[in-house]
Amino acid sequence: METTLNVKGMTCGHCKMSVEGALKNLEGVNSAEVDLGSGKVKVAYEEGKVTVEDMREAVEDQGYDVA
Repeated sequence: METTLNVKGMTCGHCKMSVEGALKNLEGVNSAEVDLGSGKVKVAYEEGKVTVEDMREAVEDQGYDVA
């Protein structure tokens, strides 16, 4: 499965690494790719192992807002 999160507040390479790292640490997330220009994060995951809500919480724990 794939989903795209709209994340506000990402401005730099450190932001990108923080968000991607937080998502990749979740069990069931196969990949996370941040596009700083659009503020979108494309996430590939295994349904049943992780939810979009889990992803949202992981990103918000890093200090960013998920729209």
